[in-house]
Amino acid sequence: MQSLATEFGLSETAFVVPRDEEGHWDLRWFTSAAEVRLCGHATVCAATAIWEESPSPVLTFHTLSGPLQATRKDTLVELSFPARVPKNCVVPNGLLKALGLEGVRWCGRDVDDLLLVLSREEEVVALQPDFSALKKMDTRGVIVTAPSSNDSRDFVSRFFAPRVGIDEDPVTGAAHCCLAPYWAEELQKKVLQAEQLSARGGRLEVELVGERVLLRGQSRILVRGQVVIPSH
Repeated sequence: MQSLATEFGLSETAFVVPRDEEGHWDLRWFTSAAEVRLCGHATVCAATAIWEESPSPVLTFHTLSGPLQATRKDTLVELSFPARVPKNCVVPNGLLKALGLEGVRWCGRDVDDLLLVLSREEEVVALQPDFSALKKMDTRGVIVTAPSSNDSRDFVSRFFAPRVGIDEDPVTGAAHCCLAPYWAEELQKKVLQAEQLSARGGRLEVELVGERVLLRGQSRILVRGQVVIPSH
C-alpha cells in the first residue's frame, strides 16, 4: 500500500477492504511518505466509490482512529469523525520564521498537528512557507486558520505537512476535526461553514456534536482504473 501511494503521488491514497458484515469496511490511508491515522477527503472519495456498487446508505469504516461512519445525504457525503480538541501550547522555536509570520493570536496542539490562529484571512492567503524548515518541526502538520472576511463562511484555513510528504494539502478532514471545536467555542456556533484556501480550494460544512465532528462535502468520480500487481 505504501509503495502504491508513493507511486500515485497524491496527498493521500485510501485503501478499502470489505468485511463480512454488509456496509462494513477496513480503511487505511497513506501519503506518499507515511501512513496516517485520519483523513477526511480520501474517506469521502472511498465512500463515493463504494456507493457505485453498494446500496447501503451508511458505511462503517474500521480505521486506526476507530470506527468512522459515512452517510449519503442527497448530493452530500457526511462523515462522523472524532473531535480533536486543541490544547494551548507554546509556539515551537523556528515555526513562525518557517511560515514567515511575526506572531499569532493563539497556538495549540491536537493529537497530531499544531494549530496557529491568525487575526485576518488575508494573512492566511499570503503565507509562503519554507517547507524544508517546516519539515524539521516536531509535528505531523501545521494548521493555520483565521476568521473569514466573507459573510458566506465562518473561518478559513490552510494545512501544511511536508514531514509526511504533503507540502500543502488541498482539503483536510482531519484538520477540521481540530478546527471545528476551536471555532465552535470561539464563535458560539455548532454548525460552521469553512473553506480551505489551497490552490485547488475546498468548501465544507462542519458540525460539532458532543465529542464528534460531522463533516459534509461533495464528491464525484473522475477516473476509473485497474492496478495490476505483477507476480514475482
